[in-house]
Amino acid sequence: MTEKKKGTRRANGESAIYLGKDGRWHARVPMGYKDNGEPYRRHITRKTREELVDEVRRLERQRDAGSASQPGKPWTVEKWLWHWVENIAKPTVSENTYDGYEVAVRVHLVPGIGKHRLDRLQPEHLESLYRRMQANGARKAGTAHQAHRTARTALGEAQRRGYAAKNAASLAKPPRMEEDESEVEPYSVEEVQRLLLAANKRRNSARWMLALALGLRQGETLGLRWSDVDLGNEYLKLRRNRLRPRYEHGCPDASPCGRKAGYCPDKVQVRRETKNTKSRAGRRAVPLPGPLVAMLRAHAETQERERKTAGNLWTDSEYVFTKPLGGPLSPNTDYHDWKRLVEDAGVRDARLHDARHTAATVLMLLGVPDRVIDQIMGWEPGTSASMRARYLHVPDAMLKDVARKIAEAIWGPSETPAVDKNQDNEP
Repeated sequence: MTEKKKGTRRANGESAIYLGKDGRWHARVPMGYKDNGEPYRRHITRKTREELVDEVRRLERQRDAGSASQPGKPWTVEKWLWHWVENIAKPTVSENTYDGYEVAVRVHLVPGIGKHRLDRLQPEHLESLYRRMQANGARKAGTAHQAHRTARTALGEAQRRGYAAKNAASLAKPPRMEEDESEVEPYSVEEVQRLLLAANKRRNSARWMLALALGLRQGETLGLRWSDVDLGNEYLKLRRNRLRPRYEHGCPDASPCGRKAGYCPDKVQVRRETKNTKSRAGRRAVPLPGPLVAMLRAHAETQERERKTAGNLWTDSEYVFTKPLGGPLSPNTDYHDWKRLVEDAGVRDARLHDARHTAATVLMLLGVPDRVIDQIMGWEPGTSASMRARYLHVPDAMLKDVARKIAEAIWGPSETPAVDKNQDNEP
């Protein structure tokens, strides 16, 4: 930082300060280069030299750290969020991740903080948004957390590109998440058997046993193809997930159908049917129990009969589980089929994903080693311990057995014989 006299050129790359004719102190601070490669400088003024020096040093620190904002019309939060989600996030993340980002941007972030300038957004603006989202129970804390995570990712990218000096979302405090008091309760063996009896009366009965016996995720099961199934060697390979369909209108603009895109007579599928599993652990081989092999063989024969009966109406797809006329099953249809199965079986209502908890718990009760459980469930080595803690549920009978063993180890075997209060125990 150098002082200059009127009419002199300042050294290239250095900030120069001078006292102007207006009685204020002025400075021209080199801040880097524009997107077209041209250098640019910031002109600032202050009433006193001390104030000016402090501001010059602050700008120079931002410049040297690579966090200085670029010249030109500043971004608004709304403009940046839409640019980020459509042009930066969409080409690089999965469809499901993009959907979550897009909803958070469109429904919460843009209406809530979109009018602020990006470089002036403060943590308090976000915290105020989270409070408004939860006011009067309008939104759950988890929804506010989703908006917070999206904002943190989007603003972090803006900071890396020099459009904002800080990431306001990293400094903001999201609302506290309450632990869900309702513990997932896996189905008992008796309940699984009742589900099996009800499933045997329906199409695609093996589909439900893959969930209950092996813990396959919904997307993994619906994305399964016959080329992934080796009934001779009794195993299957999981390689891909079935995605929820997304449609756009196919009707002409001149005469729109007036329905939602998914119900348009000429709807157009705009999302691919499947995607590869997102992790290496998800791509795995899973052993098939003998009865499940028999169910899949019977299922293949039934599917072949359906194909011959449908004739030209059949849609070839190679999927293991299909619609009555072929073609992949929709995750939404599959979900409603599960709800009807639970009702028909006369067991308590539960999420389809709770079947995965059931399978993991059964594997634990059978004494299957943790490493094998991780392989079957498709858990990453780095997160497998936390996933086991989440999915493996200890039944009450097992806890009572452990309590008995602890009592015998510390206090010794009980010498008091069991007394039946309903009987006369006198000799």
